[in-house]
Amino acid sequence: MRGVEKNLNKFIEAGIRVVGISVDTPAQTRRHMVQEAGYTFTFLSDPKLETIRRYDLVHEKEMASGADIARPAEFLVDPSGTVRWRMVTGNFFKHALPEQLLEATKSLP
Repeated sequence: MRGVEKNLNKFIEAGIRVVGISVDTPAQTRRHMVQEAGYTFTFLSDPKLETIRRYDLVHEKEMASGADIARPAEFLVDPSGTVRWRMVTGNFFKHALPEQLLEATKSLP
């Protein structure tokens, strides 16, 4: 996410609206992602994992906390809600690079 934040202007110039989804409550998301981490793009809160479950991204009973959390993933979703590109991984340290995301936007209709 830090790479996305550092390249946020490139995403905006490409017509991409960046949105993160967190399992935390709105207050926790605001504190952790906005105030502490300094992200400036939009975050949505999904503590009931409704959207996270819809995209099949639930990592059940994460080892450290025992709670259900979201697997790391990046999606490019068009205005109609159709997923046009995605990268989902089980490795919590591997994310799509900003360059990969920006390159993927070039092949979208």
